[in-house]
Amino acid sequence: MSLLEVDNLSKKFGGVTALDGCTLSVEPGNITALIGPNGSGKTTVFNLITGFASRDSGDVRFQARSIAGLSPDRIYGLGIARTFQLARIFPRLTALENMLVPVRRAGLRGLFSRGQWHEEKARAMEMLTFMDISHVAASLGGSLSYGQRKLLELAAVMMARPQLVLLDEPAGGVNPALLERIGEHIRELNQQGVAFLLVEHNMPFVMGLCHDVVVLHRGTVIARGTPSAVRENPVVLDAYLGA
Repeated sequence: MSLLEVDNLSKKFGGVTALDGCTLSVEPGNITALIGPNGSGKTTVFNLITGFASRDSGDVRFQARSIAGLSPDRIYGLGIARTFQLARIFPRLTALENMLVPVRRAGLRGLFSRGQWHEEKARAMEMLTFMDISHVAASLGGSLSYGQRKLLELAAVMMARPQLVLLDEPAGGVNPALLERIGEHIRELNQQGVAFLLVEHNMPFVMGLCHDVVVLHRGTVIARGTPSAVRENPVVLDAYLGA
C-alpha cells in the first residue's frame, strides 16, 4: 500500500489549467522527487496535498484514507508536514521557540505537564544539534542566515514526528556545502523511516538523492521511474527542451 496517493487530481485557476488528471504516489520509506518545467503544476500539487488549496476533482489519500478537503492543520496532525520555497519561520521567536511551535500546533498530549514540556525542549535541542545549528538556539529567527533558516524550518517540521515530509525546493539559493549537508540530513531522516516528496530544480541533487522521480508537464504526469531511467527518457527531454 502506498503511503500517499494522488489520484486523477485536477485544478483550474480561472481559465488556466494547473493540473489535469495528475496521478502519483509515494511509497513508504522512499524519497520521491516531483520535477518538471516551470509552470508544470508542482507547487499546486503540494498545495492540494496539504490543504492550502481545494481540488476541482480527483482525490488525495494518505495511508488509504482520503484527506482531500481537510484543513492544513488536520492534515498536519495526521502525519504530513511541509517546508516552503522561502523558509517560513517566526522572526521574533528564538530558534528554540520556533522548534516548539509545531509541537503545540500538533496538539501533542501532555503539553501542560512540566515534565512533558521539558522533554520536548530537550528533543528540540537534539534536533537543532542534528541539523548543526544548536549554536543559534537562543538567536531570534530574524537574525539567522538564509541557510540557517532552511535548516531550522526542516528541523521544526520534524518535531511533530511526521511520516511524510514535503520539501519545496530545499536546494534553492543554497551553497554547495550546505546543500550537501541538507542531503545528508534527509538521508539520515529517511533511514529513520521518514518518507519524502520533494519539488526541486537542481537535477544533480535530485538524481543523487531520490529513489523515484515523477515528471510533471502541463499538469499531467508524463514519466516516472528511477533517476537513471527518467534521465534517459526522451519524453522528459522533449518536455524540458520544449519549455
